[in-house]
Amino acid sequence: MLAGAESCTGGLIAATLTAVAGSSAWFDRVFVTYSNAAKVELLGVAPATLDAFGAVSEETAREMALGALKQSGANLAYAVTGIAGPTGGTPEKPVGLVCFGFSGAGGVQSLSRRFDGDRAAVRAQSLRLVIERLHALVEQSGV
Repeated sequence: MLAGAESCTGGLIAATLTAVAGSSAWFDRVFVTYSNAAKVELLGVAPATLDAFGAVSEETAREMALGALKQSGANLAYAVTGIAGPTGGTPEKPVGLVCFGFSGAGGVQSLSRRFDGDRAAVRAQSLRLVIERLHALVEQSGV
């Protein structure tokens, strides 16, 4: 069973996954937590994590994935937080920076990628990465 937490993708990944007929057998829920307050209230992201690392960080992505797992009936969760643009970037965190978290029986993992292109392209590349990573995690678990 899968759950998700999405910020910059705004539910795009969940919409794509649930477009598959029969997805109710393996998709539990998604949390669209665009604001920091939603990340804290719905997923239990620590305010101290947001203060220290920001919303766009692997630390926050890991806590989002853990929160989605805890607040659901799932055994695998993904999380996405980033700067899709066209504004909002800084020299330290440019437009196109996206952080991902994955949580399940094997623990929690995170990674960051910098994607090129406009807002739609950043979101599409994020979607692709999550689907590829979930596929790999499911294959590794033998489920």
